[in-house]
Amino acid sequence: MSLWVVLLALCALSAGSFWFGRRRIVAAVAGRPRGAHSLPGYYGAYAALWTAGPALILLIAAGALGGGPAWTALALASSLAGAGYALSRIRPQLRARSRVERWVAGLLSACAAAAVLTTIGIVASLVFESWRFFQAVPPLEFLFGTRWNPQIAMRADQFAQAGAFGAVPLFVGTFLIMLIAMAVAAPIGLMSAIYLSEYAGPGLRAVVKPLLEILAGVPTVVYGFFAALTVGPLFRGAFNALGSELVGGPLDALGQHLLQVQNQMALVAGAVMGIMLIPFVSSLSDDIINAVPQSLRDGSLAMGATPSETVRNVVLPAALPGVTAAMLLAVSRAIGETMIVTMAAGLQAKITANPLDTVTTVTVQIVTLLTGDQEFDSPKTLAAFGLGLTLFAVTLALNVIALRIVRKYREQYD
Repeated sequence: MSLWVVLLALCALSAGSFWFGRRRIVAAVAGRPRGAHSLPGYYGAYAALWTAGPALILLIAAGALGGGPAWTALALASSLAGAGYALSRIRPQLRARSRVERWVAGLLSACAAAAVLTTIGIVASLVFESWRFFQAVPPLEFLFGTRWNPQIAMRADQFAQAGAFGAVPLFVGTFLIMLIAMAVAAPIGLMSAIYLSEYAGPGLRAVVKPLLEILAGVPTVVYGFFAALTVGPLFRGAFNALGSELVGGPLDALGQHLLQVQNQMALVAGAVMGIMLIPFVSSLSDDIINAVPQSLRDGSLAMGATPSETVRNVVLPAALPGVTAAMLLAVSRAIGETMIVTMAAGLQAKITANPLDTVTTVTVQIVTLLTGDQEFDSPKTLAAFGLGLTLFAVTLALNVIALRIVRKYREQYD
């Protein structure tokens, strides 16, 4: 018997239990002046929960243990037994509402526990595999090394270099692209949010706001194609043209460098990533600014402040905790982006602050290391887990800093 048939049978049994539970309590309280403790729907829900709950638990256990038809039969039998038990207990004195609330509280607690356990499992897997990696590569060499070349021989029939696992070039490239992206997204997104919330009319807002939210749903690979096919050649042509003008003059060295600019560079990836992040920053900041009480604006305007002064001195300080959270979300998205960087920034690991150079990021290297036929006993493959753990620690530190900022200003403006 397939799983879908079993689930449909459980749904039918639960619906039947719900109906019989309601009918039973309605018939039991007919002519009674005080009636039942709870509404009829709670008695039906009580019967339905006892019908489906134990059976679902057994099915989950069967899936985890690889059970067969015997587990399916046991689940259906437990469903019938639960239905019989619940229907036999339905009487006016039963506190069905309290029992159903306990079931709901238990379900919510299980969901919360699942989220916590999933997080713990992710961290534990990263720590375990990273520990294996750091047994082969010293942590100090990994964290402070300035050369990244993980190509090493994994089998006896392969020939490769000894490998270098310094992660500094990867994090330099990651933060360089992130800074460029935030330099584009933060001011444009915040200013557009201020305009939509404080200056735009209802008609314009009703058009622009949905368009921004639609833009936020565009797949990142589309932005990657846009960067590789449009923005990259456009930037290269502009810099090459500027370089040809500078060659032979006092800035000849700069001109020669601009003539060597290619389609792939950190500036292209950062600019397109910033365009991708504008809807996130704008939409979230707009919701946060709109949540500022109108009484603060009215009080500022009543004191003689102009609309721009009200925005600068009243609205933005009050919305600062939420705006900070929006910026943090954009930073996390920029750090974790892969497709745009792969298609627009290249794969060369180097320590540079020049936005016209090709760079790579941590996430791109993780994908590269785990793509293809890999062996998880090699430092080359395990390096992906070391990068993931380090990136997790950096992101966690950014979250802690942002939370401290949010709490500080929330206490000041609450």
